[in-house]
Amino acid sequence: MARMARWEPNARERLVDAALELFHERGYNRTTVGEIAARAGLTERTFFRYFSDKREVLFGGGRDLEKGIADAIAAAPDDLSPLDVIVGALEAIAAHFPPRRDYRARQRLIAAHPELRERELIKLSSLTSAIAGALRARGVADSAASLTAEAGIAIFKTAYERWVGGTRQRKFAEDIRTTLDELRIVTAASTGAPSTSHAAPVSRNPSSKKPKTHGA
Repeated sequence: MARMARWEPNARERLVDAALELFHERGYNRTTVGEIAARAGLTERTFFRYFSDKREVLFGGGRDLEKGIADAIAAAPDDLSPLDVIVGALEAIAAHFPPRRDYRARQRLIAAHPELRERELIKLSSLTSAIAGALRARGVADSAASLTAEAGIAIFKTAYERWVGGTRQRKFAEDIRTTLDELRIVTAASTGAPSTSHAAPVSRNPSSKKPKTHGA
């Protein structure tokens, strides 16, 4: 067993690493808080200083994520659209994510346990509310803020799954931008006016605005 230390540098990171190791070795359900703390060379009291239970080891950074995204939204230029504001904030936060191999182990655990999937949905809902609130603080109308926040979370979730499950060495921010581009292609296609003839190709409404592209 690792020697207990009065000084506890990087305690949160040590607890997370220890938990992931034990979840892999013994299974999530068979691992206790005491075992996680012992593996990290810390006490159970220290564990509960950072996490309310062992589930939160996998979700403990949620509040920091919400604050980071909200702060980035608040600092965004005034001339950006609400969706571009959100995506810019997500890209900024993505640069601080640990290597994706750490998240692959996390995702496997969540997928295998219903209680963890439920907790993840709760965290995503909280993040959506935080994003919508940050947009309203910028003057975005309530309904538009809620709708755009939902779209932003869809981008975040899709990009995250692509990044974690991908085989190419890509940065998380790249997958966020790629997912946004795909969403814009889909929404642009939906603005096309349906043809009145089955033989004629579908034409786009010439009066509709073209979707904004990155950097425009």
